[in-house]
Amino acid sequence: MSRLLPPLLLLGLWLPAVTPAHLVIPEDSGLKALSDTGGRILKKRSSPDVGASDIDVYSVKVDCKVTSHFAHNVMTSRAVNRGNVSHEVLFDMELPKTAFITNFSMVIDGVTYLGQVKEKEQAKQQYQQAVRQRQTAGLVKASGRKMEKFSVSVNIAAASKVTFQLTYEELLQRHMGQYEMMIRVRPKQLLQHFEIIVDVFEPQGIAFLNAHGTFITNELLPLVEKTVSENTAHVSFSPTMEKQRSCVGCPSTLIDGNFFITYDVKRVKDAGDIQIVNGYFVHHFAPSNLPRVRKNVVFVIDESGSMYGTKIRQTREALDAILGEIYVDDYFALLVFDHGFRKWQPSLSPATPKNIAEAKEFVKGIDAKGGTDINQAVLESVRMLEQDKAAGRLPDHSVSLIILLTDGNPASGETDPDRIQKNVHNAIGGNMTLYCLGFGYDIKLAFLEKMAAENNGVARRIYEDSDAAIQLQGFYNEVANPLLSDIELQYPENAVDSLTDNTFKQLYNGSEIVVAGHISDNDLDNFLVEVKAQGAVQELQLQAQASVQDSEKAFRNQSYIFGEFTERLWAYLTIQQLLKKRGSGSPEERANKTARALELSLKYSFVTPLTSMVVTKPPKHNRDNLMLADKLTEDQRVSFTQRGTGYRHLTRVSVTAVDSDPHFIVQPPNQNDTLCFNIDESPGVILNLVRDPQTGTVVNGQTIADKHPDPSGRVGTYFWRFGIMSQSLGLRLDVSTQGIELLDAQTGLELSWDESLTLKQPNFDLQMDKERSLTVSLKDSVKFVVILHKVWSKHPTHRDYLGFYTLDSHLLSPATHGLLGQFYHGLSFQVSELRSGETSDKPDATMLVKGQHLTVTRGWQKDFHTDVKNGEEVACWFVHNNGTGLIDGTHQDYIVSGIFKTS
Repeated sequence: MSRLLPPLLLLGLWLPAVTPAHLVIPEDSGLKALSDTGGRILKKRSSPDVGASDIDVYSVKVDCKVTSHFAHNVMTSRAVNRGNVSHEVLFDMELPKTAFITNFSMVIDGVTYLGQVKEKEQAKQQYQQAVRQRQTAGLVKASGRKMEKFSVSVNIAAASKVTFQLTYEELLQRHMGQYEMMIRVRPKQLLQHFEIIVDVFEPQGIAFLNAHGTFITNELLPLVEKTVSENTAHVSFSPTMEKQRSCVGCPSTLIDGNFFITYDVKRVKDAGDIQIVNGYFVHHFAPSNLPRVRKNVVFVIDESGSMYGTKIRQTREALDAILGEIYVDDYFALLVFDHGFRKWQPSLSPATPKNIAEAKEFVKGIDAKGGTDINQAVLESVRMLEQDKAAGRLPDHSVSLIILLTDGNPASGETDPDRIQKNVHNAIGGNMTLYCLGFGYDIKLAFLEKMAAENNGVARRIYEDSDAAIQLQGFYNEVANPLLSDIELQYPENAVDSLTDNTFKQLYNGSEIVVAGHISDNDLDNFLVEVKAQGAVQELQLQAQASVQDSEKAFRNQSYIFGEFTERLWAYLTIQQLLKKRGSGSPEERANKTARALELSLKYSFVTPLTSMVVTKPPKHNRDNLMLADKLTEDQRVSFTQRGTGYRHLTRVSVTAVDSDPHFIVQPPNQNDTLCFNIDESPGVILNLVRDPQTGTVVNGQTIADKHPDPSGRVGTYFWRFGIMSQSLGLRLDVSTQGIELLDAQTGLELSWDESLTLKQPNFDLQMDKERSLTVSLKDSVKFVVILHKVWSKHPTHRDYLGFYTLDSHLLSPATHGLLGQFYHGLSFQVSELRSGETSDKPDATMLVKGQHLTVTRGWQKDFHTDVKNGEEVACWFVHNNGTGLIDGTHQDYIVSGIFKTS
């Protein structure tokens, strides 16, 4: 049975997509052509900018209706262009990767532009025709581990109104005993009307329901209104514009975070709950108070050469923790493989304290080497389970699991994926369950998905990040407590058709089985359900009965119901299962499954991997008037992110920066993780950030203090000025919040943040984005980006400040040093011993770096170099005490006497 992580919603809103006018100074024109008699450049004003003040977003609403765990979500944004010229605006939001988009519309001045769901190939042909006419834009990209980003922009005329509305649906999965919906709210500005409404209808009855948000302050808490009755719940959150402000009189919003709804239902019927509406039924089965079934699990662990380094260390760490959680009456085995394999013991062993201790010692010796022979390793694990079962060494009524962890594709022994899948399927023969975990980004998950699906399991990607060990432990916890095996749900013979999967290998504690189908007998009233399964001790037989007429009547007058929800739930579930199975069977069977999934996708307007939504914008003012929304497969998601369009940890781009108060962010090029630290120093101090003695490249930064202490009495400091110098290229640049000055022996050049321009010179280029950023590109060398953070002039505490980012830092010499420069060419560190921190969402750990063991804390910092206005949150390990132990020496060693000085 496929079990997925909790669903998520992310709401992004309107942003003006400002395209500034650029002043381009050609390389061969000479600076003097633009200078006045005083040797200064005359300030060129770009065309009047249509700014954010012209676009008035006056309403944003999130409306979620959940009926029997099936969620129907509508996101609506309304805005008006109050300027006197046309302007482009962007609707940007994220939705769970398990959801299907069902509708998208734009209403511009009363005219509705609807998205159309078409067969993917047909949509592709239409799209390619538009490509030739340069009238296209993509809509959906991968975003993180669980999300997909939907973005659409449209140019609207002066005084025009526009409404965006996106609808999507999904079946909420029960995970660890509850359903969870997360709505990420990032309005990015104050709104006249902002509202979240969630209505829940659960015929079984609501056991509990909680609503909370990460951004909810004590002042906002009373605005989260929650009403829960026997089987309905209503949650609303609608702060006024004044309540949205981050401080009294501030123009910025404090609503920036996650809003959660978590709940579970009452389970009084052992055979589950049945709902029937308009000829379709849905059956939810999750019995309570059942004893745990004993299990036999073989861990098949890849120790090939590609696992070297962080992956193998995290695998050892996760296995050590998992072994400590195995129940004493379970049986287990460890098999590690490269081009061969080796076993801790020749057969499975009971999880006694002695055996667990010995197994942990074996785990310490797992080391990366050799090739990758998946076929041989999995077949050997099957043989171990079969031999032990035949010899009577395994408990009666126990379930057998194989958990495969690999980071690569088959490279030794049998390497043909189809033959491996066939070999494994024939060997298992339906007698055990195979779970496949793909570690990292290089493996093609489709191979593991098919192999797992053919053997009653699921495949999941383990993301190559610092929490990989936690991901592995989390997966094991999901399958640690089987309650039933060999489950079959039976329905009235000859009265039901179009049934979704109704047999399952296991049911785990905290999860749920959902079956749906069509009732073909119009005269049927008493709907009988029978459940057969193997329990911990004996076979289980349960029965339930539902009246078709009573069930229809119960749903008839419910205002919370959306459309034909049982029919749409059945279609959603059927499509998901057909997509999962369409890689298996004969060519004819695969074609039939694909054709049926496509037929249902088109009938119910679901955007699936077989369909696309075509959105046509009004041609006036819009160059890219055809857009395509696709559903990404897991392998496509990784492909997108590795091209830099999604989750930044997957792009593996090394960005080292300092921003805000001042937060130093370090992404070593040889590590797939991020470190951060703060420097607390007196205002006015100048710190050396970069110093390359071979090229004479120097970057220093000077701090400035807040206007006043914050409520806790702390005075924050920020960088307000940077000196950027390259002796070899003849560059000296003084960048401050007040402006930019290019210092030259012959010519002085002053630039204002009020301009957008490009300055091209033989040894360097400058590119300014008005009131946003300055990019300094040194010839055949590094690129520096300075971000301007504008703060409301009347803000009681804060003032304007700068951020500094380094790109292509590997182009500086290995001798480069400084608070940032010392990390440009790599850093070795290891994070282990994860444990609870001061808050539940910020765990502590131990970091081994430069021969020292440091206590570090998981946290988040914002990186603004790709999103200047809102930033992008980056997970990092925070090193305390001014980076002590991470930086060479102490932070005071980096204090210099002038903005272009080296000492």
